[in-house]
Amino acid sequence: MSGYTENKQEHLRRLRRIEGQARGLQRMVEDDKYCIDILTQVSAATSALQSFALSLLEEHMAHCVAEATQKGGEEAQLKVKEAAEAIARLVRS
Repeated sequence: MSGYTENKQEHLRRLRRIEGQARGLQRMVEDDKYCIDILTQVSAATSALQSFALSLLEEHMAHCVAEATQKGGEEAQLKVKEAAEAIARLVRS
């Protein structure tokens, strides 16, 4: 079971909203909207993706990483390393 299973429907709802934002950006470009208005919407979509990513990361750490650390051993080390790498990617983006 994935760490996000309990909130799967909420995650899907958020992703559909983000998808709608991306489609809105396409329409804005197609309609030759003002650059600053498009950039404002890009910022909103970026923020929504970051919020989603942080929520998913939190659930991963609370479920997958916590479970692995309770078991200990090599799997725990791998899960912690994996989470640290995911955090590093989020920080760089």
